[in-house]
Amino acid sequence: MSPVAIALNRFGLGARPEEPALADPQAWLISQFDAYQPLPAAWQPIPRTTAVLDAWLAQQRASRQAAEGLRSGIREAYLRQAREAYVAAVGARAGSALQTATPFVERLVHFWANHFAVSVDKLLVVGMAGGFEADAIRPHVLGRFEDLLLAVVRHPAMLLYLDQAQSVGPNSFAAQRAGGRQQRPRGLNENLAREILELHTLGVRSGYSQEDVTEFARALTGWTLPADDPAQDATATFRFVPALHEPGTRTVLGRSYADAGEQQARAIIHDLVSSPATAHHLVTKLARHFIADDPPALVQRLAETFAPHRRRPAQPLPRAGGCPAGVALRERQVQIALGVGHLGSARHRTAGNAVGSGGEPDEPARPAGVAARFTGRL
Repeated sequence: MSPVAIALNRFGLGARPEEPALADPQAWLISQFDAYQPLPAAWQPIPRTTAVLDAWLAQQRASRQAAEGLRSGIREAYLRQAREAYVAAVGARAGSALQTATPFVERLVHFWANHFAVSVDKLLVVGMAGGFEADAIRPHVLGRFEDLLLAVVRHPAMLLYLDQAQSVGPNSFAAQRAGGRQQRPRGLNENLAREILELHTLGVRSGYSQEDVTEFARALTGWTLPADDPAQDATATFRFVPALHEPGTRTVLGRSYADAGEQQARAIIHDLVSSPATAHHLVTKLARHFIADDPPALVQRLAETFAPHRRRPAQPLPRAGGCPAGVALRERQVQIALGVGHLGSARHRTAGNAVGSGGEPDEPARPAGVAARFTGRL
């Protein structure tokens, strides 16, 4: 497979008939980091998270105030509107993929949207799926992984999908008050904590225990949706409620975290992002998605690239083009993924589509892109 075919198909979304042939496929890939627009024209008309959340809160308010017989009609009207928003977002994704001038980065958007997937099978999420990609994924796809993770797990779509908005600390003020009124409290929900550990960061069989999941879930209590209150910030899409938070020190993976409200869970997330297990989990997924099913040398190199940046997480890292060292590092990663240098023959080993395997040599059968996402910005 030629470098041009690799750049267009494994890194991008395929060639378009009207495009000229690539003279320098590596330069073409690298240039896309600075040319990327998080919200291209196809996404401009799509309702953003604040608008969709306002509609959801209005529906909740109307249902509470309506007579019993009218509530199902209110719900159905909201779901029709939500489905329209979802169909429009699907069209925007397809449109941006067809029209984009930065197909390499668009592939990275697709990769991260899949990594942090929510399901519209849960009807509450239907209307928010488009805003999830537009506001949590697309603006952060070339940024630090910790910023991307926080944007994702604090987004209303994820909070509703994994029932985090319903999670209440068993010994929180809200639970104690409900018990005093002889009301049944909602209780602790572990879904988001488990997903962050198992899918978003460390990965399965990485050493965490059920007790770690429970302790992390306790730390996450209080992370919920904005209140239906006109006096509150109309642009807010996340809220921390101290009354829902489980008090006390938490211990996760052998480390203690003092009760600091919202910051307790954020400190845990920061340490999860900094874990070598997270680096290995993420770069393995990227390498499998973009290069081959079993690229051990590449995974190790990418994990080593990830490591120095996790040691200074508070310092913003330069964009490609803003730092010669950062550009060189990304350039090298593109070279590695293209099969130049140390992996001279790796480009012919993509699973199911090696040259001579029965597939067309210039047409890979599986998604592809580049692991350079991890260079310079994580």
